[in-house]
Amino acid sequence: MKLTGKQTWTYSKPLYINATGTAVGPEEAAGPLGETYDITFGDLHCGQENWELAERHLMEQAIEACMKKAGKSPDEMDLFLSGDLINQTVIANYTARKNQIPYLGLFGACSTSMETLALASALVDGDFANTVLTAVSSHNATAERQFRYPTEYGGQKPDTATYTVTGAGASIVSAKPSPIQIKAATIGRVLDLGITDPFDMGSAMAPAAADTIATHFEDTGRSPDDYDLIVTGDLSAVGSPILLELLREKNYDLSSNHQDCGLLVYRPDQPVFAGGSGCACSAVVTYGHLLKEMKEGKLKRIFVVATGALMNPMMVQQKETIPTIAHGVVIEATDGGGV
Repeated sequence: MKLTGKQTWTYSKPLYINATGTAVGPEEAAGPLGETYDITFGDLHCGQENWELAERHLMEQAIEACMKKAGKSPDEMDLFLSGDLINQTVIANYTARKNQIPYLGLFGACSTSMETLALASALVDGDFANTVLTAVSSHNATAERQFRYPTEYGGQKPDTATYTVTGAGASIVSAKPSPIQIKAATIGRVLDLGITDPFDMGSAMAPAAADTIATHFEDTGRSPDDYDLIVTGDLSAVGSPILLELLREKNYDLSSNHQDCGLLVYRPDQPVFAGGSGCACSAVVTYGHLLKEMKEGKLKRIFVVATGALMNPMMVQQKETIPTIAHGVVIEATDGGGV
């Protein structure tokens, strides 16, 4: 691996996503990408006694689906990189307790999907591991309970609010050839433009996404035209137009090849306010829909930029502004064999 420019890792080895697994809740299953997920549940409890157990079950199911596709077992994994939104990343921690794979817990809020993928690739590229499992999760009810108000409270929300995706996504990264190759990653900076409203994550995170995307172009000498698709994690209907405007100011036009996972995951008529968010938002869309499009030859090279808001409820109550980050990974379709 080498550092390209200021913030971009270019991997030296050919690195691949050998398999993925996705599991989602009812609203996601009813959305336009429903058929692209491996496992779907008809209610938020996912057959469990409480919402936190439901989220853990989603992560476990996504991992199980991923392992099955790859024909692998947990004892064949060298490392497990995982994270979620709940205090002390307990969903990932308890999942790691079960699967007994050497574990690194990560937190980048909703950017964790691409953080885990970038770091897994770096570890394989540097010969620190041969095969790495990644997984992230989020759950609408667990996130609402932690970050906003008790769900029983029934508080009204503004149209700028996003709807946390109930789901989990897993991937296996190694040097074994497959149709999906990981080429590079751009690691984001923490930016804060003074947003204090936790019900407007799109406005808060758009500057971080713009910064990472612009830096990627500067580091690599590429332009928007070098990608079939540049997809952000969860800027929603509010943050996506802000992103495009910020990049126009830097002379980058993404109007023809930008999409947002938070807008792809749900239909416009679903009760999701400005769109989707959460660790699982970019994970289930990428590992389900986007990689399917690549395997079918509809996309050749994509840049997935997952965004995260790095606050907690206490900071919001103390009127702190919201720091944000975005990490991006370049993924390409290949002619390689495999799952």
